[in-house]
Amino acid sequence: MGSDWTDRVRLRHLRFLLSLAQTRNLSHSASALHTTQPALSKWLKDLEADIGLTLFDRHARGLTPTPHGQTLIDHARRIEAQLDRAAADMKILSEGGAGHVALGASGVAATEAGPLSVLEMAARMPELRIDLVEGSMDLLLGQLAQGDLDIVLGRTVEVPEDLPAFNTEVLYTEPVDLVTRCDHPLLRQAEIGWGDVQQYQWIVWPKGSPIRKALEDALAAADRRLPSNYIESNSVIANVTLLNNSDVIGTASHRSALILSDMNMLRILPLRPQGTGSVSLYWRKNERLPKSVEQALDCIRWVIETGESTARTTPDTGSAS
Repeated sequence: MGSDWTDRVRLRHLRFLLSLAQTRNLSHSASALHTTQPALSKWLKDLEADIGLTLFDRHARGLTPTPHGQTLIDHARRIEAQLDRAAADMKILSEGGAGHVALGASGVAATEAGPLSVLEMAARMPELRIDLVEGSMDLLLGQLAQGDLDIVLGRTVEVPEDLPAFNTEVLYTEPVDLVTRCDHPLLRQAEIGWGDVQQYQWIVWPKGSPIRKALEDALAAADRRLPSNYIESNSVIANVTLLNNSDVIGTASHRSALILSDMNMLRILPLRPQGTGSVSLYWRKNERLPKSVEQALDCIRWVIETGESTARTTPDTGSAS
């Protein structure tokens, strides 16, 4: 079998490629990389000759990655992210820790399942370093593909074609609730219909999000439409603040609505849209998982199944002598 061009790629070559992707200029990258422009230009030409593909189009303004070049750049970014994670993990282990898990949670999971899962991980693996990152599914899946996250917990979505396929596991399906502040005028009514809630301004999740689609489907089934003056937000905290300081109507997944209601942060209206959404786990395929990530996945499954974390215990303070 002939020699493969990947045998000759070194870590510094990945940095060359990523620098060119960022600066789009040989001279600027040569200066940043402490090399010469002719040397960097020769390296790029040799790499393209080895691969048999043009990676950058040259023009008067500089460089533009070709589709082949962009593919290689994306791989280089993932490798760099994995190396950064490896360095961080080694540092944690050298300091006596038990590794590092980065969990991404979308809005639907960031209220309850995500935080409870983190508590369960901390209870089972006390020395583990845990990162919890909240964001939209498109951003979180991109971070998962790049290696910045180990697991994503959130709405079941179709993975964009420009991202690699992931392992996925549907955890549960739940309805969507309409929510308000605790002393909203509607809560004093004996009955509530669609005409009542449409008299108020609404807070909705961004268009294209699963919870927004479930709401729009439910409104369509009731032959209704969103009020034209709605507020669009993808932040749980911002939505709760908006709800508690106005008469706006909001939407929330049922689990999130229940926990926020138990905390007296909002109330669920007795008018349920005819729509559901599911929540799934996502993690990278074709990759040997560290023991810490395997245990983290088990923690999430346990929290979803039981609805609680074993960390919810009262410390034994002992008795006074």
